[in-house]
Amino acid sequence: MRDNLPLIGLMLGDATGIGPEISAKLLAAGKLGDVARVVVIGDARVLELGLRDAGVKLGYRTHKSIDDVRWPAGMLPLVDLGNIDPSRFRRGEASAESGRLTGDTLKFMIDLALAGQLDGICFAPLNKGALHAGGWKYHDEHQMFAQLTGHSGFFGEMNVIPEISTFRVTSHVALREAVNMITPQRIADAVRLADRTLAALAGRKPRIGVAALNPHGGENGLFGDEEIRIIRPAVDKLRGEGIEVSGPIPSDTIFLRAKRGEFDGVVMMYHDQGQIATKLLGFNRGVTVTAGLKTVFATPAHGTAFDIVGQGKADAGGLEYALKLAARLATARPN
Repeated sequence: MRDNLPLIGLMLGDATGIGPEISAKLLAAGKLGDVARVVVIGDARVLELGLRDAGVKLGYRTHKSIDDVRWPAGMLPLVDLGNIDPSRFRRGEASAESGRLTGDTLKFMIDLALAGQLDGICFAPLNKGALHAGGWKYHDEHQMFAQLTGHSGFFGEMNVIPEISTFRVTSHVALREAVNMITPQRIADAVRLADRTLAALAGRKPRIGVAALNPHGGENGLFGDEEIRIIRPAVDKLRGEGIEVSGPIPSDTIFLRAKRGEFDGVVMMYHDQGQIATKLLGFNRGVTVTAGLKTVFATPAHGTAFDIVGQGKADAGGLEYALKLAARLATARPN
């Protein structure tokens, strides 16, 4: 393990879900030594729970603070917060108290990142409902991260599978509200965010496709005129800025074209427009990134999978991709 690799903090996820299990599987597999220095932030009891669920063994050393960790570390370092006793919670269901503690752990990690002690944060799946019920009153974790990092301006969720990355003009809002939120400014913000993020990852100018809103792209106004009034003028203006962007392209074909390699990224108008495609193409390989913030955040695109908790059959592939992508994003950032 090289000392110049990015230092990524791993949070074990909501203790009532599959996060501890997939974290244990990934860490025990030993696949990360050439991409990142990994330090687990959480509670040793939660990691032990994950090791039991996964049926694996893993040597680790506990530390009181990240300052106590010395690299190269002989064993996996774990900063033991001692804050989550998993025996207190019913497994396989949402718990407000578990959600509160999950949020507390993430807040602790964000403070480390803002202080320059972590290069990025990767977290196993959490439950949005439990987080909210536990007192973290945000629509999703991305808004929570923006608030806790003191971010101002546009930011967005980036979903990544090996074939394609997607960005959103609107995200976790009712579909009825999303349509009214589609404006030239939000489209421009989403495309510029995609352009900056993908350029940093690829080291070249990315090709971006913008999805239409209406069926068949509106059929020249027959099924809606948002493409004519809003989306196409915004795309034309962005192209004039030098961004390699195309659209609006009907959403029932844009992902076929992206899968063929025509686009590096797709900007979609609303949440499910792209989520259905990316989860169908790569459910256990999908990664969600909070793009545009000063801190790198990455997590598997799937959830806490309460239906298979404790059965030892959860797939760690998404978490592996998430941690590796967090390391790539951290490395791509300017010092």
